[in-house]
Amino acid sequence: MTPKSIIGFILTLVGLVGLIYGGMDFTKGGVAQASFVYLILGGVLFFAGISLIRTTKG
Repeated sequence: MTPKSIIGFILTLVGLVGLIYGGMDFTKGGVAQASFVYLILGGVLFFAGISLIRTTKG
């Protein structure tokens, strides 16, 4: 594994955790603004990680 793919994997995991946490907070009726922040940041990190893994050769 190259360093780029390792970073992509870490970004994907962090994004997935953010999406899960934001979804759980949103369904529990937590503060809606914080839930959206977690969901948006989680989505951005998740898709950035997936994109980095796909573009990395090897």
